[in-house]
Amino acid sequence: MQASSPIRPPAPADEGETLTTLVGRLVDDSRNLVGAEIALYKARGLERVSRYKSAAIFFVAAGVLALAGLIALLVGLILSLATLIGPLGATAVVVVVVLVVAGILAMIGKSRMKQPILPEHGA
Repeated sequence: MQASSPIRPPAPADEGETLTTLVGRLVDDSRNLVGAEIALYKARGLERVSRYKSAAIFFVAAGVLALAGLIALLVGLILSLATLIGPLGATAVVVVVVLVVAGILAMIGKSRMKQPILPEHGA
């Protein structure tokens, strides 16, 4: 990726150059260096964002497929239990069990949010 202002090699120093001219060239070269560094960090940042974006898309797709698999498993469980305790009873049992598991997971998540991120240091 090219910077907005190309970095030019330093011009050969003339013996007649004044200190003001040399300081001016130093300022210009420093400005060009800073601009090139900013362009480099922008390019690196955009590359990382692009990589994380594609990874996030794959995670979302995996989550959707996992949810579809879980739903299919629960439907299969209801159909299997329906032969033993009837469709209404099978649905009720599966729903209650799933809600209990969801509640337990929610309580675990809540307790972990109360834990400090960094351990506190005693005074």
